[in-house]
Amino acid sequence: MGIETSCDETAVALVDDTFSVRASFLTSQMERHAAYGGVVPELAAREHLVAILPLLEQVAGGAASLRKEVRAVAVTYGPGLVGALHVGIAAAKALAWAWDVPLLPVHHLAAHIYAARLEGPFHYPFLALLISGGHTELVLVEGPLAFRLLGATRDDAVGEAYDKVARLLGLPYPGGPEIDRLAQSGEARYSFPRVVLEGYAFSFSGLKTHVRHFLERAEAAGESPRPEDVAASFQAAVVDVLAEKTFRAVDETGVRELVVAGGVAANSALRRRFAREAEARGVRLRIPPPAYCTDNAAMVAALGVELLHAGITADLDLPARASLSLDGWPLSDPYLADRVRG
Repeated sequence: MGIETSCDETAVALVDDTFSVRASFLTSQMERHAAYGGVVPELAAREHLVAILPLLEQVAGGAASLRKEVRAVAVTYGPGLVGALHVGIAAAKALAWAWDVPLLPVHHLAAHIYAARLEGPFHYPFLALLISGGHTELVLVEGPLAFRLLGATRDDAVGEAYDKVARLLGLPYPGGPEIDRLAQSGEARYSFPRVVLEGYAFSFSGLKTHVRHFLERAEAAGESPRPEDVAASFQAAVVDVLAEKTFRAVDETGVRELVVAGGVAANSALRRRFAREAEARGVRLRIPPPAYCTDNAAMVAALGVELLHAGITADLDLPARASLSLDGWPLSDPYLADRVRG
C-alpha cells in the first residue's frame, strides 16, 4: 500500500510485486488553493485530515481481505510540506502497527521516477529529468536505489516559473496546464531568452522576469500581445532549455534510457520534443501517463516494492522531512544510512 500527502493531493494505492497497480484513488485540493494562487500549507494539512480516512476506506473495501494481502505500507516522508506529510505518515504508522507489516520510507522525488517503473522494467544506468513542483533536477540512476544528482535549478523550478507566468497572463492556478492549453493555439513569435548555465544547472527566474518586463513594456506602449503567443513563446524557451540540457547529459553519460517524471512531464510540447530527440538518438524514452506524472500513491507504492526487496524499512519514529536530497539517497539520509548498510 502506498500513501501520498506531501502537498495538495491525498492519495492511496495498492501495487503488487510485479509493479501492477491494483487500485489507485486520489483527492485533489486544487480548487481549494486556486483562490490563493498557490498551496497554503496549513489548509493543505487540514484537507488531508478530512480526505485520508475516506480514501483508505475506498481502497480497503473488505478490510479483512486487504489485511491478508498487504505485505507493507509505503509512505512519502519527504520532501514536502511538513504538516501535510505528518497526516500520511501518521496513517501509515497506524496501519503498519495494527497489521504488523513493515513501514517503508519513500522519497517523493524518487517515487516520481518510479512512476515509470509501473510501465515496465528499468534498464540501468539511466538518466532521469525530474520536473515536479519546486524541483528541476537531472539525476543519473546507476542501479536500484542508486541516485546521483548531476544538476538542479538554482532558483525557480520549471513548475514555479509556469505558475508565475500564468499569473502574469491572468490564468488560474495551477499555471502549467493552463499555459500548455493556451500555447497550443498560439505562435512562438517572441524571442524569449534561453538561459543555459554551465554544467547541468538550470535557471528559470530570469525567463520569468523577462516575460514580466515584456508585458510591462507592451502595456506602456499601448500594445496588446496575444496571450496565446506569449504562452507559446515562454513554453518554447522552457522546452528548449530542458531538451538542450537533458540530451547533452544523455550524450555525455552514454545512457540508452531516459525517464522524464513529475507534473511538468505531462506537458504536451515537452513530450513531443523529447520523443523526437530520443528517437533521433536511439534512446528509450520513458514518460509516465499524465495521471502518474502528478503526485499519486501508485508511484509511492512502486518505490515501496523496491525498498521492500532491498530490506529498507523504517520504525514508528519515522520523521517528516521538509527537505530531503535525492543525491545518494537512501544512504544520504542519516535516518536510513545504518539500515541500508545493514
